[in-house]
Amino acid sequence: MSAHNSVGSGADSLSTSGEAKLCPVHEQEVQFYCGTEGRLTCSKCVSDGSCQGHEVTELNQLVDVCEKMQLQALRIERFIDRTLTAREKAVQTDANSARERVLAQVNVVREALEEEEQRLLEAIQREEERVEQCLLTQRAHWTHTLEKLTHTRTSLVHTLTNSTDTMISSNEEINDRIEDAEGVGEPRDTEKLTLNRGCSDSKFMVGLWASALLLGPSGKLTALRFEAQTVSPLLSLSNDQRTLTFLPKRQRQLPPSDPARFDSWPNALCSPPMSSATHSWVLDVCTSAAFKVGVCYSSIERKGSGNGARLGYNTKSWALSHYDGDLSFCHDACNVGITVAKKLKRVGLLLDWPSQTLLFYDPESTSVLHVVRHAFSEPLLAACAVADQSVSILH
Repeated sequence: MSAHNSVGSGADSLSTSGEAKLCPVHEQEVQFYCGTEGRLTCSKCVSDGSCQGHEVTELNQLVDVCEKMQLQALRIERFIDRTLTAREKAVQTDANSARERVLAQVNVVREALEEEEQRLLEAIQREEERVEQCLLTQRAHWTHTLEKLTHTRTSLVHTLTNSTDTMISSNEEINDRIEDAEGVGEPRDTEKLTLNRGCSDSKFMVGLWASALLLGPSGKLTALRFEAQTVSPLLSLSNDQRTLTFLPKRQRQLPPSDPARFDSWPNALCSPPMSSATHSWVLDVCTSAAFKVGVCYSSIERKGSGNGARLGYNTKSWALSHYDGDLSFCHDACNVGITVAKKLKRVGLLLDWPSQTLLFYDPESTSVLHVVRHAFSEPLLAACAVADQSVSILH
């Protein structure tokens, strides 16, 4: 018998029984249920009989409770039969759709990745064959030239050592050989004999690679702080050492002298230095109209207003620069313009030391702004320059 049927039958037996039940002691109609003794009882038992002081409930209340329990049981059965069953089917449908969506997305990425892999490998193969052909041509040319030069020299030496005054070779013959020797020229190494690394460049591959590092399980921001002793007197540093603010002239104070401090450019460097593994950090630049973010060697110049201490204008620093609405990458005083659809609120940097790659990206869209591949010869420090408002390292 189901739960609601048993409850309902109990209620019916209390409310619709043909004859009134009597108390066997007082022969009065039972009107209560004694919870202590677990039996029906009359009012006299409750007032001065064996059930005096016990927990008792009026039978009418029990009938109401039974009817409520019956309705509740019906609602539960309906919830199980209709709602939960429908939800089970919906979950199965949604899970299957989710699996299909994941597989479809992975297949699209896999196919695109395989096509890009094949394209890049073919490009590398063509470049390798080009360089090898240049090397073969150069080798053949200079081998032939060497043989010709050796033959001419041998001939001249033979003429000088074996000719008599009456049997000397004609001046014309000797001049021809000297001219041949002088026209050989000097062998020179050229870029044509070097594999062009750009043959393996791919925005698609770099984007996937960066996304895997930034969004994958190991992707977490490196804990960086600005070093107070490097902060220019043109800037102020927040108490948590994460925010640089450009100071108006009236607010500037002369900080303690320190060999590590930039004294002319509004620069500051971060710690710790990076010379292994993969590091990423993000800067909030939304309030600043003039800033630079990047990396540099600790050996960068700190004093003076020359390019040696100016981020991006020497061989020891690499910087993304924003000024007067223009965005560019700068290294060794060479600027490369970067086009963005909207003003950047944040700038992210990814330094992968094993692959010697520095990448600038937009954290909001994870789109790559610029990629640097360089054989870094020293540990790198995160660097900033601020000439308007503030720039902050995000947690």
